[in-house]
Amino acid sequence: MSQPAVSHKMTVKAASLALLKRIHFYIGLFVGPFIFIAALTGTLYVLTPQFENYLYADALFTSSKGQAQPLSRQIDAAVNAAGTNPKIYAVRPAPHTGDTTRVMFSDPLLGASKSRAIFIDPATLAVKGDMTVYGTSGILPFRTWLDDLHRGLLLGDAGRIYSELAASWLWVAALGGVILWLTGRRKTRMPRKLSEKTEKQHRSRRWHSTIGLALMAGLLFFSATGLTWSQWAGDNIGVLRAYMGWLTPAVNTNLDAQVAAAPADEHAEHHAAMADMPDMPGMDMSTHAMHEQPKAVPVMAHTFDTVVAAARASGIEANKIEIRPAYIPDKAWTVTEVDRSWPTQVDAVSVDPATMRIVDHVYFADFPLLAKLTRWGVDAHMGILFGLWNQVILAVFGIGLCVMIAWGYRLWWLRRSVNTDGVNPVITLMKTWKSAPFTLQCPIFLITLGLAISLPVMGVSLVIFMLIDIVRWARSERALQTARTSD
Repeated sequence: MSQPAVSHKMTVKAASLALLKRIHFYIGLFVGPFIFIAALTGTLYVLTPQFENYLYADALFTSSKGQAQPLSRQIDAAVNAAGTNPKIYAVRPAPHTGDTTRVMFSDPLLGASKSRAIFIDPATLAVKGDMTVYGTSGILPFRTWLDDLHRGLLLGDAGRIYSELAASWLWVAALGGVILWLTGRRKTRMPRKLSEKTEKQHRSRRWHSTIGLALMAGLLFFSATGLTWSQWAGDNIGVLRAYMGWLTPAVNTNLDAQVAAAPADEHAEHHAAMADMPDMPGMDMSTHAMHEQPKAVPVMAHTFDTVVAAARASGIEANKIEIRPAYIPDKAWTVTEVDRSWPTQVDAVSVDPATMRIVDHVYFADFPLLAKLTRWGVDAHMGILFGLWNQVILAVFGIGLCVMIAWGYRLWWLRRSVNTDGVNPVITLMKTWKSAPFTLQCPIFLITLGLAISLPVMGVSLVIFMLIDIVRWARSERALQTARTSD
């Protein structure tokens, strides 16, 4: 016996809801596992700072008493322990009594945004630890592994496709789910007694919808901030921010006052680029620079003392600071506040190491609103903006998202054997699209094309969805034709 097919043409509202249901279904079925993995690994990441402090307590903390030695002597101790011809990338003095000083050395063998850190006891100058640290947040090996797992499944740049896929579709699934809930709740309930399977299906739908509504704001936040970190969509977002003038101000390190500073990149640690490495000969790959490489200048430990003193006198107040030396004669050193909790302290100054003149000063208070929101969004996504509360909130959202996806799969499994609407369960996206009026097809096509260009991973995955759907549509048509013939 043949099953009812879709009417030749639907109303705009009916076609819109039908298309949305199919897209929501495909996102849940095919992208859901990637969103689940991103949520789970992200939750593990934000819950582990305290564990990392415990795991590496010997390197991070010291119980020695006494006056802290000058920063230059601490750096000398790290240089002596680092081996032959080490190049200092950055130094983070001990922010509080009981903390160690972190001296980081660049090492091309470690990969982008990674450096070798030697931890020095400020009082005794003893070496407390020697390990690889990652990014501007300075996370240690265990959380670096978790970060790589969350960002790219430990597969490098190729693995980042999965997280970009999850971020690209998450906001569509969230908004689509709300629309489906708003339209579905208006339906009148059937007075008849429902079967046990149907009741389970309705219960699963209620749980799935309730959790989704409760997490709505967080889902949109994670999707937006995740996209800014992504490989291809993130580049497009960067172009848009540059065009709109929303880039984060960066301190000017050029001693030539006529050369402007390049904008800062909040996600530098997630890009396989050299932008996060110190100013060293050979890093500038422009045609002119390749012909005329400036001669390297030595970096002396005692210069760190005077540069920090100049920065403190100019208004750098945070306990947590990072000093980056320059190995090029026409570049200034930088001293940056790195306390990204609330209230955020990320002011920065550049200092001429020869004269101790302040070359430039960037105040977070003077950042444009969009730059501030970007900074706060990045830090909140990482769970460091509001400390423990930030971690707890992110963990609740992450676990809630995993549970919501699990309920969604349960709903799909139950619906495979339950058909309460009498509608052909094999109705495909292609059938629905063909039944939609042209007044709906045209704007949807243009919006989809724009999103596919802006979010390339979404565009490619949508093509894959369509290919799968075309196969299902063709099989459905053959089955329907066979059924009609048999009748």
